[in-house]
Amino acid sequence: MQETPVATIAEHFGDLEDARADNVSHRLLDVIVIAICAVICGADTWVEVETFGNAKQGWLSRFLELPHGIPSHDTFGRVFGLLDADAFRDCFVDWVEAISDLMDGEVIAIDGKTLRRSYDGTIGKDAIELVGAWASDNRLVLGHEKVDDESNEITAIPPLLDLLALTGCIVTVDAIGCQTTIAEKIIDANADYVLTVKENQERLYGIIEDMFNDPDEMDAVDYDYHKAIDKGHGRIEIRECWTTSDPAYLRYIGEWADWKGLQSLVMVRSERRIGDKSTTESRYFISSLESDAELILDAVRTHWEIENKVHWVLDVAFREDESRVRQGNAAQNLSLLRHIALNLLKQEETAQCGTKAKRLKAGWDPDYLLKVLSG
Repeated sequence: MQETPVATIAEHFGDLEDARADNVSHRLLDVIVIAICAVICGADTWVEVETFGNAKQGWLSRFLELPHGIPSHDTFGRVFGLLDADAFRDCFVDWVEAISDLMDGEVIAIDGKTLRRSYDGTIGKDAIELVGAWASDNRLVLGHEKVDDESNEITAIPPLLDLLALTGCIVTVDAIGCQTTIAEKIIDANADYVLTVKENQERLYGIIEDMFNDPDEMDAVDYDYHKAIDKGHGRIEIRECWTTSDPAYLRYIGEWADWKGLQSLVMVRSERRIGDKSTTESRYFISSLESDAELILDAVRTHWEIENKVHWVLDVAFREDESRVRQGNAAQNLSLLRHIALNLLKQEETAQCGTKAKRLKAGWDPDYLLKVLSG
């Protein structure tokens, strides 16, 4: 029997501190390994994790001690409710760094997601919001940071950036993260940024919008242009991108706002055609990249992978939006278990099927589960 997958989990998660009493019946590492395997194989609740463990106890006992058999669902809930969420997250980040190879120019998309049913109105507990990072080329969730109560994503993005090794990457952030402090943090991490500009940065938005939509201004500046056309599913999508590093505009912006590393202003115009209907939208960005319309348009488009390949998959294939786990840190830690499972399933490419089907296959075929665990 191949034991490498469990050895790898033990290497990165084995030193977690157990918050329970010393006379516990189930080893913390056993609980974590069973939960990871169960979530990979389709379990979405603690009852389902226990059910998986009981069904696979013979298989699990080949590489876990299980001195008192499989923990109950109450034990799984209690353990992950007590487990320090930041420490668990840090172990996850270390594990991802060990299995990933971030390349120069790789897009790292930053975006928030709410665990919608993690609220508890009886005690006034709001739903948990997490800001996560997705590496496009590696197809990995790199980590997440919980948004503090009574706050928003702005406060969670800097500590998330501090967790990650970003050298050479292109970090993309939606409009809420378009802040001078976040731009500075990305540059200090030896990375580049593409930040969405909306009306929350009213003055900056007005400058960029007026420039790109004034024919006389555009005649007076040097700009780069790129156009991309995609067809499929009965629709045509046309994306056009204009970028400029005009020194007069950059200098003027720099006189009233210190955007560290700012090198280009960007407009992306998207047109979607379905039948005889057409819709058009213009969006604006600032970037530390030099004026390169093709490169920046690719980064802007790639940013949305975090919605399509992470958030959507978590809601559809893992039913995250339906999860009512709330006890202590359990909701945040269960979200991390989903991220572990998602990363491992994304890395396994021999099964030509979607994430939900991979989860079922892993539950049915222990050899395939070992393949998934091997990364």
